[in-house]
Amino acid sequence: MMEAGSLNGATPRRDRLLAGDGDLELFGDELERLDSALRRRVNADRENLEKGLAQLVLTLIELLRQLMERQALRRIEGGSLSPEEVERLGETLLLLARRREELRGQFGLEEEDLNLDLGPLGKLL
Repeated sequence: MMEAGSLNGATPRRDRLLAGDGDLELFGDELERLDSALRRRVNADRENLEKGLAQLVLTLIELLRQLMERQALRRIEGGSLSPEEVERLGETLLLLARRREELRGQFGLEEEDLNLDLGPLGKLL
């Protein structure tokens, strides 16, 4: 009589998994090695994390500011903005640039820190 789970006298799947327990130790050792390597490579210093995050956020803000400025210039040249809208837009972009500079100084970032190197694509800004 065949056991439940066996097919044509073959070893049931559960038994095959249990028979391979030694192989799982190899994976466990590899995982421990990778975990140890990651801990050495990832610097989880709070100050560095905050500065890196600020760098990324301020870079994105600058990228968006430049895009908004270009769009605003197109709209001004196209005549689709009233003088009041042009004034308000100019003030908004100026305030955004000032606030960005304040935050850059607060995190000790230089202007060149915000221009990310994208490798073969070149600099972001």
